[in-house]
Order: sequence, then structure tokens, then C-alpha cells
Amino acid sequence: MSRLMGRPKPELDNDEKLGSINENVYSQSMEPGEQIPRVEATEDPDDPIERRYLIRRPKAHQWFEDDILMKASDRERVAGKFELFYDLLYVALIANFAEKLAEEPSGTNLVLFIITFTTAWHVWADEKEHANNYYNDDLVQRLNILWIMALLILFGNNANYVTEDIAYLRITVATYQIIRFTQACMFLYNSFGDFRHRPQNRAYVASEMVVLLIWIPMYFEEVSNGAKVAVAFVAILFEEFGWIFTFGPWIGKWFGLKHRTALDIAHENDRFTAFTIIVLGEFTYAILVGSPARGGLNFNYLRAVLTLIIAFCFNSMYVYGDGAIRSVHPARRHVATATLWLMIHLPISAGLLIAGHVASGTMLEEMNEGRRWLFGGGMAVGFFTLWIMSHLFKDVDPPCKLFMRKFLRISPRLVSAIILALIPLTSSEQVNDTAFLGTATGLSVFTVIWETVGGLEKGACFFESWKDEEELQNGMGAPREREERDAF
Repeated sequence: MSRLMGRPKPELDNDEKLGSINENVYSQSMEPGEQIPRVEATEDPDDPIERRYLIRRPKAHQWFEDDILMKASDRERVAGKFELFYDLLYVALIANFAEKLAEEPSGTNLVLFIITFTTAWHVWADEKEHANNYYNDDLVQRLNILWIMALLILFGNNANYVTEDIAYLRITVATYQIIRFTQACMFLYNSFGDFRHRPQNRAYVASEMVVLLIWIPMYFEEVSNGAKVAVAFVAILFEEFGWIFTFGPWIGKWFGLKHRTALDIAHENDRFTAFTIIVLGEFTYAILVGSPARGGLNFNYLRAVLTLIIAFCFNSMYVYGDGAIRSVHPARRHVATATLWLMIHLPISAGLLIAGHVASGTMLEEMNEGRRWLFGGGMAVGFFTLWIMSHLFKDVDPPCKLFMRKFLRISPRLVSAIILALIPLTSSEQVNDTAFLGTATGLSVFTVIWETVGGLEKGACFFESWKDEEELQNGMGAPREREERDAF
């Protein structure tokens, strides 16, 4: 048989197989005597390719085991492709909520904004939590994201009209209940796939079932509007504290759990930063859409630039935290600081969203009294919450290493919050829209510059030497470097 089939070919190793492939590819198009180019294998032995499945078993990415942090992989977690796609819907969703309040500033619409924005935030936070712990990009997770997004479209299109007709209220509440039930089912589904988070996931599912029952009085027309507002706030608070209780360390200690949930702090930072950028996009979106600053260098263009600078400064303050060279992240510092760091993103986002929407709208129409309060209040909330957030970090820099101590370095945030909260007490004749925006911009720029300079090391030069280290060691450029140091 072997004679009929020919002599069997010996097994080739990977390099020989690759070379054989190269010969087959290039032999037909090469000139005589030309060498075959070598193609290097791209597979990384430290990053093995996983087999593909339509439905994958949900596995925890990280967990605590007897208070020791364990990770399924040492690879750094980044936001998944569909996580970023999911965020795109929130660009329009939260802008729609802010638009309703900015068009008709009133106490009723402010309460409505707080409720709708907070509920939408809870949906986003649960999807973030799910991805933080179990993201595997399988069919179940993709369909879950698509289903949640489809429901959010229904929720966002009806939420602004709940005060006008009971039908809109019922649609909005029912949609929200379906979303939360779906997310609870996903946590229950994950509990069957991985035992490490099982008790906490199922405890959270139980708490969510209670929340679904709390929302039921919203369907009845006989219930007064005041009572419905109270029901909504009770449900929101129950959700918030239910999450803290079930996923915090307390339930694990009380019930003696060997395994409990843990945060991937790098992933949490990425996701919260992404959402904050979405919120800051509210400052920049309306200054271009519809070309409100057309016509050259005019007051509308000036207001657009001022609005852009405010967003830029807030992004800087958020990203650089307390400005320390070395600091302990709130999530690593203590349970209390970790919890506050997670929760404080809600008022930061809400305040900046409102301020950004009002600021960008000043190019189309002047701010009335209500909008002045919304802009000043939103900016004040943004500054104040960022001031609180900076205190959640623990500086570990040596004493007197920086120009300014932490309290002095970040104090302009608190001062700016107080000033901007008081400006709406003045009339538009005393402080017009351009002056109001200019004041907010000036405070933002001053705060960033103050923190940047205060965060420099003592004895540091303003300019880093552009000479290579070898040139400096050989004496080249040393005199000029001394001159620059003396000049500053």
C-alpha cells in the first residue's frame, strides 16, 4: 500500500511549514535567483488564541479569595468593542433628558431629570459591572446589549412626557422594569456559570425583584404625583444601597464567604472616564451642530470657544485627580473611599451635563433666570464633587516634595463652586451671558493652571533639557542648561 501511495512525507515543524507555504505563494511570481522573503509567525505564545463558541461559560475575571485578590488573567482589561458601542446610545439619551430641563426650567422638570437620569445611570452602571466581571463577547452578551439598547430607545423617547399623560408614565416605568428584570436575569445566569460570585449575584437579583415591586404604584392614576415622586426616590435609593450591600465586602464577612466579588480598577477607570467624556461632549456638541457660531469672529463664536475651554478644563481636572505624583486610588484605599468614588460619579455627570447643555445653548438664545440657575448650579456641583473626589485619593508623596500641599493645591475647586453657585443671584443686566460664561471659563482656567503649577516638584525647571543624556555627560550643553535653570 505504501508503494502505491508513495513514500509518506515526514512531519514538518512550524518553521518548515511556514517556509513551505512561502515557497508555494512566491514561486509562481519570482524571478530566477530571487530569494524568498521570510514571513514571521505572529502568534504570541504568552497570548494563546481561545477557541470560539457561540455561547461561552461566564467566568469571573477577578475575585477575592480569603481577602486575597485573584485574577483569571494577568492581561490588562480594556473596554470591550460592544461596551463602547453601547455608550454611543447614551450620548443621545442623556442629551434628551437635559434638553427637556433646559427648555423649561422648573422644579418639576428638575425632579423629572434627576429621576430619569439616575435610572438611566443605574442601567449603565449594571452593564458596566457585568462587563467588568464577565465580559466574553459571546452571543448571549451581544444579544443582551442589543436588547437593552432597544429598550433604552423606548425609555428615552417617553421619559420626558411622563408628567403630561399617564400612558407615557406607564410605558416608561414598564420599560424600565423590563430592563432591570433583564439585567437581573443576566446576573442570575452568570451565577450558574461561576461559583465565586454566586451568593452575591443571587442576593442582588433578590434585591432587584423587590425594587420591581416598589415601582408598581406608578401605574395607578389614583396615586398623587407627590406620592409617585416619593415612590421613585425610594426605589432609586433601594437600588443604590442594594448594590452597595450585595457587592460590598460586608455580605461576604457576615456570611463567611470564601469568595466574593472584586473590581478591576483599571477597567472601572476606563469606563467612568468614557462616560465623563460623553457628558463633557454635551459642551461641544451644540456649538457645532446647526452652525450657531457662523458669521466669523462674533460673540457667538466667543461663547463657543469659552464653552470649549470649560469642557477642556473639567476633563483635565477629572483625569489628573488630585495632581499628586504618587497616590493611592480610592478603590484601593478603603471600602468607604471606594464606595464614595463609585457613587460620586452620578452627581458629577448630572451637574456637568446640565451645565454643558445650557452653556452650548447660549449661542441660540439668551439664558433666562431658570437657565442661569441651571448653569451656575451645574458648574458648582461639578467643581464641588471634583473637590470631594480629589480628597478620596491618598497622597504618598514625600512631605514638601511639591510646590503646594494638597489642600492648598485643590482649594480653587471649592472656591469656584461657591462663586458660581452665587452668581445666579445677580441679574442678567449686572452679569450678562457672555460675562457669566467668561467668569466660569476664567475660574476653570485658573484652577487648572494653579493645580498644574502647584503639582510641580520643588526645584523643577519650567523647561526640560532637549540635550541627550550622552551629550550632557560629555559636557555638551551643560552651560546652557545652567543658564536656563538660573533664569527660572
